Amino acid sequence: MSRFIRMNELRLVTEYNPVTAVGVMHSSLEIHLLLITDKKSPEHPERMQRYRAAAELFEKKILFILVDINLKSNEQVMAYFKLKKSQLPALAIFYTPDEEHDVLPLDEFSVERVQDFCNTFLQRIQKVRDHSCTVYRKLGSCIKMVLLTRLFRR
Repeated sequence: MSRFIRMNELRLVTEYNPVTAVGVMHSSLEIHLLLITDKKSPEHPERMQRYRAAAELFEKKILFILVDINLKSNEQVMAYFKLKKSQLPALAIFYTPDEEHDVLPLDEFSVERVQDFCNTFLQRIQKVRDHSCTVYRKLGSCIKMVLLTRLFRR
């Protein structure tokens, strides 16, 4: 029973690999934050502790994902974000509906740095959403006015 619970618990950080890829892509969360790093690095345990702490701050808002560069299948992720191994570790944040993304190579890894990066991106996405809603409202009003004008001309 405890094995079942461990296997099915909701994790703060999901490791990206061929098995989890489908679940990650079909997540209900639209914003994904990827920590692209070398799990064999001596700094990895401390880095993960901080990454999990940051994940707690954005639970149910952002899906936190670990991408280990030692897996051959993860090279595509690095290529997508135009990252080289010399730029790692790095954070990459991704908004799934329109594929908007941003990348932050990390020389220093702290919870505050992750938090700032996420908050800045969330604000940017919110501005885009707000602008889109305004445009659609204006467009809807214009269409109604055109239809009413045509109706009264008859």
